[in-house]
Amino acid sequence: MIEKNDKKQLLAIPMGLWAAAFVGLSLLYIIGLSLLTKGEGFSYSPPLTLDNYIKLREKQYISSLLLSLRLAFFTTLISAFVGYPFAYFISKASPKKRVWLLVMLIAPFWTNALIRIYGWKILFYANGPINTLLKSLGIIERPLKLLYTEGAVLIGMVYCMLPFFVLPVYSSVERIDWSMVEASRDLGASPLKAFITVTIPMTSAGIMAGLVLTFIPSVGLFFISDLLGGSNTMLWGNLIQNELLKSHDMPFAAALSVVLLIMTAIVLFIYRRQGGEAESMVY
Repeated sequence: MIEKNDKKQLLAIPMGLWAAAFVGLSLLYIIGLSLLTKGEGFSYSPPLTLDNYIKLREKQYISSLLLSLRLAFFTTLISAFVGYPFAYFISKASPKKRVWLLVMLIAPFWTNALIRIYGWKILFYANGPINTLLKSLGIIERPLKLLYTEGAVLIGMVYCMLPFFVLPVYSSVERIDWSMVEASRDLGASPLKAFITVTIPMTSAGIMAGLVLTFIPSVGLFFISDLLGGSNTMLWGNLIQNELLKSHDMPFAAALSVVLLIMTAIVLFIYRRQGGEAESMVY
C-alpha cells in the first residue's frame, strides 16, 4: 500500500521534472552564457571570462541599476498606499458590490498591456487630453512636458502593478478574525489604533506578498519605459533588450540577466524570512 505522503511525492515528480528542465537548465544556460565571449553577430564562444561582470562597474550601468531600483521602490510604495485602502474597501463591501469592484480591478488585464500603455502615452502628449483640459481651464498657458519623463514611467508602472498588490491584500483582509478587532475596541482602542495594532499585523502576510509581487516585476519592466520614458529613462530591462537586439552581445545580456536574478533571489529570501514571521503572526 502506498501511503498518503508517498502519493504526494509521486504527484510532485512531474512538476519537479518540469522545473528542472525549463527553469533549472535555463538558469544554468544563462549563467554559463554570461561567462563566454561575444563573437560575430549573435554568436559567442570561449574563452571563459569575467569581463562581462567587470564591465558592470561602469557608471552608466550603475546609474541604470539605481534608477531601476528607485522606480521599483516608489512603484511599490505608491501601490501600497493606494492598494491597501482599496483592498480593505473591497473586502468590506457587500457581496454584489464586491464582485463588480473585483471585475473593475481585473478587467484591464483582458486588454494587452501595450495597448493600455499606449493609452497613457496619448494622454501625456503635448496636445493630448490632459494638456488640452488644463489649457481650456486656464491653468496653464503652454503644454506641460508629461511624456518621456520619470514621472510618466512611474505612473505607468503603478497602473500596471497596482492589481498585484491589491489582490493578495484583499485575500488577507477577507480572512481576518474581526472578533479580535472588536475585542481591541472593547478594551478602549480607538479605530485608528485598532487598525494599526490589530488589522495591519493580521494582514501582514498579504502585504508582504503584495510588496514582492509588485517590486520584482517593476525592476525588470522595459516596455513601459520605452513608451513613456523614451531614451531619457534607461532601466535594467532596457539594457538587456538593447544588448540583445541592438548590440547582439548575448554574453553581456546574460550577465545583466544574472544580476537581475540575484536581486530577485535576495528579495525572495527576505520575503521568505519576513513572510514566514508574518504567517506565524496571523496564525
